Order: sequence, then C-alpha cells, then structure tokens
Amino acid sequence: MARRTECPPATASVVHASHHRWGDGDWMARRDGGRVYELPFSVYEVHLPSWRPGLTYRQLAEQLPAYVKDLGFTHVELMPVAEHPFGGSWGYQVTGFYAPTARLGPPDDFKYLVDALHRAGIGVLVDWVPAHFPRDAWALAEFDGRPLYEPSDPLRAAHPDWGTLEFDYGRTEVRNFLVANAVYWCEEFHIDGLRVDAVASMLYLDYSREPGQWTPNAHGGRENLDAVAFLQEMNATVYRRCPGVVTIAEESTAWDGVTRATHHVGASGFGGLGFGLKWNMGWMHDSLGYLAHEPVHRKYHHHEMTFSMVYAYSENYVLPISHDEVVHGKRALVGKMPGDWWQQRADHRAYLGFMWAHPGKQLLFMGQEFAQGAEWSERHGPDWWLLDPSYSAEADHRGVRDLVRDLNRVYAATTPLWQRDTVPEGFAWVEGDGHEDNVFAFLRFDADGSPLLAVSNFSPVVRHAYRVGVPDTVPLWREVLNTDDARYGGSGVLNTEPLKAEPTAAHGRPASLLPVLPPLATIWLRPA
Repeated sequence: MARRTECPPATASVVHASHHRWGDGDWMARRDGGRVYELPFSVYEVHLPSWRPGLTYRQLAEQLPAYVKDLGFTHVELMPVAEHPFGGSWGYQVTGFYAPTARLGPPDDFKYLVDALHRAGIGVLVDWVPAHFPRDAWALAEFDGRPLYEPSDPLRAAHPDWGTLEFDYGRTEVRNFLVANAVYWCEEFHIDGLRVDAVASMLYLDYSREPGQWTPNAHGGRENLDAVAFLQEMNATVYRRCPGVVTIAEESTAWDGVTRATHHVGASGFGGLGFGLKWNMGWMHDSLGYLAHEPVHRKYHHHEMTFSMVYAYSENYVLPISHDEVVHGKRALVGKMPGDWWQQRADHRAYLGFMWAHPGKQLLFMGQEFAQGAEWSERHGPDWWLLDPSYSAEADHRGVRDLVRDLNRVYAATTPLWQRDTVPEGFAWVEGDGHEDNVFAFLRFDADGSPLLAVSNFSPVVRHAYRVGVPDTVPLWREVLNTDDARYGGSGVLNTEPLKAEPTAAHGRPASLLPVLPPLATIWLRPA
C-alpha cells in the first residue's frame, strides 16, 4: 500500500504526502471516455525510462507533451509506471502497486508529467497489471508467512509463463486491494484510461498449463469464474467512480463479450467483462503476416488483410502495433517488410495508411513513427540519431514521421474515420477480392453518410486508371493523403487533380473513379 518507495534495488516504503496542485481542470472537465468510440483516438505507446534515457518525470514533462502534440496523437499509453524491482520486466512485474517508480522521481513529479500532458491536450493511459506479481519475499508473496494474495494451491498460484504468482481473485480482500488500486490511479493521478495486461491469462484456468496442472471450476469448465467476477467488478467500479475514464483489455483469445456491458449476458452464459476497448490481436497478427510476404506471393494471403472485417464489430477494437511486436527477434516494424530499403519504407508507410483508415482506434509504439530499423531495447530506447540532420539517411526517417503527423492530422479532421468505428454502417468494401493486384479498397462513412475512400496497393507496380466503384452521390473526389508523396520519401505518384466520378458501374456500385495507384502505397480520397 506504500504510495512512495525507495529507488530499486532498495525496497523500503517512504512516508509521502502530496503537495502537487493540479492545473488540468479544463481537461478533466471536458474529457469524455464514455464516447471514446465516436471520437478520434490515436495512441503513442511509451516506455518512460527509455524514451529519452536519463530523463526524470519533470524533464520528460518538458519534452514528451510537445513531441506527442506535434505528431497529433490524442493519447499516450505509458508502459507500467508502478514500482517494480527488475527494470528488464519493463514494469510488468509489480511490487509497489500504489507507487509510481522512484527511478524517475517522486509521485508528485509523476503528477507533474500527467498535468503537462493534459495541459497539452493529450490523454494519459497507463498499463495496469493485475494478472500476477513477483515472488520477492519482501513484497506480496506469502505476505504474512503463508499464501495471502496468491491462492493456497501451488498449482493455481504459480504463473507458468513468467515465474510469478497469480492473485487469488476469489478472496474479497484481494479483489478490494486491486479494485481500489485501479480507482487510485485514476483519482490520485488523473489517469484517463487503464490498459489491463494479460487478461487471457486471468480468464482461463488452463492458460499455459498441461492436463493435470489445473483444476476445473465448479461447473467443470476452464473459465476462472473468480477472475471474471473481479474484472466485471473492477470495470463497473472504475466507470462509476471515475467518469471519463476508459478501460482497455489486452485479451488475446476470442472470449465473448470483453467490451460488452457486465449486465448483458451473452451466448457463453457470462455477462460482459465491461471493458471499453479491446486490443485486436488477430488483426495485428494477420496483417503483419501478410506484409511479411514478398509482393509476388501476397495474392495467396489476401484473406489475411480482409478477415478482420468478419469480426470487426464483435468488440470495440484498438489496432495495436505495440512494444511486443518489435522485440525478442520479431524485428522493428519496417524490418518486417521484404525488399530493399526503399520498398521496406514504402510498405511501412502503406501499412500505416491502411491501419489509420481501418475500423478501430490506433496504437503505435515509440520509434515506429520514424521507421527505426533496430528492435527496441529498454537499455537505450529509440534511435533518435536517425533524425539527426548530420545523418546521411535522415530524410528517410523524417519523411515517415512527417507521414504519421499527417495521418493523425487528417484522421482527426475526418469524421468518417472515427465516428462510426463500432457499427457496420461505418464501413463498406469496394474491392476486397483484388488478390491478383494486391489491391484493397473500402469506404468509411460518418453519421451523415459522408464518405472517405481508402485504396491500398501492396504491389510495387504503378496501376494507372485503376477503376474503383463509388457512390453516385459524389461527383468529384480529391486526394487528401498519399503515402507515396515525395515529402514522405515516396516516388511522388500522386492524383493532383480532382477525380470525376464516371457513370460506369464497378464493384457493385453505380459510379466509378480512375485514380492512379502508386506502388506500395495507400491513398485517401474525399468528396471535393
């Protein structure tokens, strides 16, 4: 329960009284997490200790808000800031659930950072880890000499993947400890959202366990009924106590109703878990799998880019390109792309354009906004030197960052891209079966029916006068974004003049356009 601790490796609790005076009253008054599905929501994921290594909370407050605001992200998501003994865990093995890590300064300095982000108009999400805790004897493990926070059954207590201990969610005192902790971060530190880590490991009794290593629940099933009840209680309490806060689940299975209300019982017999948003791990896995193939082979994997729309409205989704995808041999985002350096950057840009137009909110991990080629490491953070004017290829990386800035700018100003993210009426395929050409085209609509047309060409071939079906209600279209723009490092194949809709039916629509499709690029078109 310590609200402040010594800096690791020291472990003592420190008596603390807060003296921070908040200056984010305007932000707190207008934030609206309850309508997050109908608002722009573009997230920059940050590991604070390594974003700019050596900076304190107060020093970060002088740099991070300005950087994020310049790029146009609406929120930052901070990897866990609660105290943890091992820096290499990135904060996911928590010992001080109520204390921001002392590595970067005292709790009031963390408040200063949140305050600065809010005053810059940026929401703050924090990774929260109620799935497990480390075995350190001075922390929660066998707190009173015997299992207290963890189950008494060793098989239930041990987390098989991380060598940690799981919480006993069936114990009232443990649930109270965790629910109160979620509320504490939102109330004490003005946090705008909690991203709950490793939800799947909480929901299933047999998670990463072999037969004989787990015991079924009272109904003979594999669901952890206590964990389900805890998550429902946590979400219901946070939404009741903390208006404007959103909860987000990292849940990697197809559990039914992650973002359904807790009182709505689904086909599984359970009420919803009550989260506001859920990471779309399936979209991430499939789309990155598609991009890893050489363009000549992508036609055999076309479904990997379209399958997400089969289930896109089963939950309220975030499209995550997170830290987990750029570590441990997985390569940086640009490094996943085939071909030479130009083709890799082109694919990187085209993919971001496709991602920002796809239904769902966006999350991008630091360093990927400027196509860093190396994997992330908590030891040194992003390769900022790639943006140094003295570096010969600086323009390559700055161009990608300029694209991310423009993606966020156009996204925020374009209601079809976010107003109807969670309803089928906000999306329609135009060309979902263009596998021979590696082309995808779809329309997004806002509440008034105003459209945006997104077309992605994941082949290195320029496609001239490529016929694309459109509604006959819009006579002229103009290109509002093109990832092949020379400003971003592309070849500069643009649609510079408005495109007139012809009365020629295509793709099941009464009219059509004939845009030029740049190589390995995504274009966005709006009514002129």
